[in-house]
Amino acid sequence: MRNFRKGKKIWGYVSRTPVKPKNTDKGYTALIDVWEANHAKIITWTNNSIEHSISTQPVKYDTTNEVWDHLQRFFTQSNFTKQYQLEKDI
Repeated sequence: MRNFRKGKKIWGYVSRTPVKPKNTDKGYTALIDVWEANHAKIITWTNNSIEHSISTQPVKYDTTNEVWDHLQRFFTQSNFTKQYQLEKDI
């Protein structure tokens, strides 16, 4: 996922590089529309690329960084039972 987002030049949304535009920014409405559209695209791509049983969880998050953090926590647990189940499913 990281390489795909870097290729689309939107990895910064996951790493929080572009911050949400403030109301004082010039062209605020246009900037916020682009910011929200990019987040929506990334969240949609993420949901479409993960297992259905997992994809219901990221829906509750508003930003790509929150989704990424959730998935990172989910997949980096040191729970051997979970690891065994995932390996078995694969």
